[in-house]
Amino acid sequence: MSDRDKDALLRQLGEAVRRMGAQSVLSGAAMARHVGLHPTDLEVLDLVFLRETVTAGELAAATGLTSGSVTALIDRLERRGYVTRRRDAADRRRVLISVVRAATAPIEAAYEPRRIAMQALWSSFDDQTLQAVTDFLTRSTELLARCTRDLATPAPAVSDTTEPR
Repeated sequence: MSDRDKDALLRQLGEAVRRMGAQSVLSGAAMARHVGLHPTDLEVLDLVFLRETVTAGELAAATGLTSGSVTALIDRLERRGYVTRRRDAADRRRVLISVVRAATAPIEAAYEPRRIAMQALWSSFDDQTLQAVTDFLTRSTELLARCTRDLATPAPAVSDTTEPR
């Protein structure tokens, strides 16, 4: 492949990833409305679901939210019965947050049509392609997590005369 062709392909990939990212945000917001949660609450609930057990500090680090915002978010999820808090047996100072599977069953059911459609799409690819896509998504997610942590540090003040991009 020529450099020019590769540049074009990389541009197409970048645009496809941006479209997928935007659609993921819009889809997540629609699902949150559908199940009666704030989009951030649903995303954090998913993070807890994926990790099984997490601390408030880990959620703050993963999301960039303040500790106060994370505490309020966990309070909301706990009031709705979606998560529980318990002391860490090994370190009583730590509070562990876990998903209540029975309470999240209706949310999982709402995702089922999407899961089935995605499974059908993924099944259309051969094993080598699936491995490449999995590697790409895993590495991209790790990169985005690092970028998210980097953004936790406020940017220097920008002059009011700067034109928006």
